[in-house]
Amino acid sequence: QVRLVESGGALVQPGGSLRLSCAESPHSLTVFTMSWYRQAPGKQRDMIAEITIMGATYYADSVKGRFTISRDLASNTVFLQMNSLKPEDTAVYYCKARHVGSTVDYWGQGTQVTVSS
Repeated sequence: QVRLVESGGALVQPGGSLRLSCAESPHSLTVFTMSWYRQAPGKQRDMIAEITIMGATYYADSVKGRFTISRDLASNTVFLQMNSLKPEDTAVYYCKARHVGSTVDYWGQGTQVTVSS
């Protein structure tokens, strides 16, 4: 089984920054593709950032240049650094893990990010 616990969501003003964390247990991150998704009210859940087992990163156009995904293998934690936040970034942010060679996805419980003045 895989356990994912997100944290770091908060209320922040436009132009501000936040860093989200996703702690995975009990496996090593080197066997998972890790992704961040977000879901705004009334909208579908969309992928915004991904980091592969080799460390390659991918971003949705909506966050490219503002968000950065990274990982700390020692602590089995994936991060999402979010800068220049906009009101349209308001959503519940979810962490997802997919084991290499598998089609099974594991999800965290989500963390709320609200960008508002």
